[in-house]
Amino acid sequence: MDKQQLIEKTTETLRPFETGNLINTIQALTLQQIFSHPAVLITIVVVFFLGVVKRSKTVLLTLFGVLGLIVLMRYAMPTNGEELTFKSLLPFVGIGITIGGVVIYFMLIKTD
Repeated sequence: MDKQQLIEKTTETLRPFETGNLINTIQALTLQQIFSHPAVLITIVVVFFLGVVKRSKTVLLTLFGVLGLIVLMRYAMPTNGEELTFKSLLPFVGIGITIGGVVIYFMLIKTD
């Protein structure tokens, strides 16, 4: 296999991971599809278990932030064909402030 064939094969393999394709896939997913995928469930359980066993506030807040971002992406991003309007921007701002506020409170303000 020469260099050009390797480049073409790599390009075809990585084509589904282009930004446009990823955004379209994320916009079309439902929360049920995301949370019913075995890899997502196993990752959440393992991270949660490690956070509880080690009593790591950082790990648990990271898990909260990631789950919050999944919900944020699902509810705040407009679907295919819709434009980003002020009304669709309000859930993004609200959920983003909530996630940021919780993380800042537990990391910086609340002491053990």
